Amino acid sequence: MTLDVKICGLKTEEALAAALDGGASHIGFIFFEKSPRHVEPDQAGRLREAARGRADVVAVTVKADDAALDAIVAAAKPDILQLHGAESPERVAEVKARYGLPVMKAFAIREAVDLEKITPYRGIADRFLFDAKPPKGSDLPGGNGVSFDWELLAALDDGVDYMLSGGLNAANIGAALNAASPRAIDISSGVERAPGEKDPDLIRNFFRAVRAAREGDAVLA
Repeated sequence: MTLDVKICGLKTEEALAAALDGGASHIGFIFFEKSPRHVEPDQAGRLREAARGRADVVAVTVKADDAALDAIVAAAKPDILQLHGAESPERVAEVKARYGLPVMKAFAIREAVDLEKITPYRGIADRFLFDAKPPKGSDLPGGNGVSFDWELLAALDDGVDYMLSGGLNAANIGAALNAASPRAIDISSGVERAPGEKDPDLIRNFFRAVRAAREGDAVLA
């Protein structure tokens, strides 16, 4: 089974190159001003050209209105829209229809009951993203560097296509893959030297760790 790998929160050409050279299937740009990873649509548009034909570009938003999404889609030309707010199933359907793009809907997970929230979105969202619930007081719905109990995901049926996120890094990716067996993974803070500052060496280490874990070898961090 192939494994999609998304490096999210990219802001520089150097980090983007490391992600693409490592084999990222997806790269993510965050459009949320409270985030240290926030980029403007024009900046993302310039960066995304390097990814054309190499990786899918994901535009990550939080409760963005149509005007904001219009600007992002026009400038960044994403392949996928990721909705990381409290968007309703109706809103997800509206976004899909308006832009003709697949939508990945994010959910915050802490306990098994949280997974039940995906039910009304099934058949509407094209993929789910499961992240840990943010720490108390955090303004960020994701990118907080915290994880949840990955074994909770074992209860999901095979028809649920999801991307695993939240606190992943080179040291724990093997355990995460063994516990959850996801088809896709997402990493942001786990490859940063400081909030919002991607480290190309950490990106390269992460890809080595993913390959080692999938080959059954020790993590090469």
